[in-house]
Amino acid sequence: MKDNPASVQTGGFEGYASVFDMVDRGRDLVVKGAFARSIRQRGARGIKLLWQHDPSEPIGVLDQVREDGRGLHVRGRLLLNLNRAGEAYALMRAGALDGLSIGYRTILSDREAGTGVRRLLDVDLWEVSLVTFPMQEAARISAFKSTAADNDSVIWADAFAGLRQLERTLCGFTRVQPVSSQFPQLSPRT
Repeated sequence: MKDNPASVQTGGFEGYASVFDMVDRGRDLVVKGAFARSIRQRGARGIKLLWQHDPSEPIGVLDQVREDGRGLHVRGRLLLNLNRAGEAYALMRAGALDGLSIGYRTILSDREAGTGVRRLLDVDLWEVSLVTFPMQEAARISAFKSTAADNDSVIWADAFAGLRQLERTLCGFTRVQPVSSQFPQLSPRT
């Protein structure tokens, strides 16, 4: 028995799951072109959308996965009829969740002399996850909407970036580390 697609509520979103030439908390740096082979071979539907990198918790589908000049841009839909996806959407609306992260297998990499930074030249991209603490600070949701509850209105997440900057500024004055830097181990990379 197939569900009527019109009965499935979705919450659309988009953002960057990875940004090129930026060292992440694991000392990895993704170069432009690293995802090209994987995207060509798998397509957007072959790359899964997960909750916090948990393979037992798919929460939606990716409609578009592409490289552009900035990084790996994704556009997808949360399936709001799933409990976890509905929770994720509520967290996004509240501003409590805006991180994206990738799960992959390294095909080709090298190390920068002197810095030890691993440059990812070719990766087999398996999944994109909504996460609380992304390994790469700039990997964020930039916009989201609901085709059911919000009358197709788009809620822009640029305000989140401003709040993160304010947090960093205020923490600099008080010499307290931002919450996002206290838990780097919570963003697994495969």
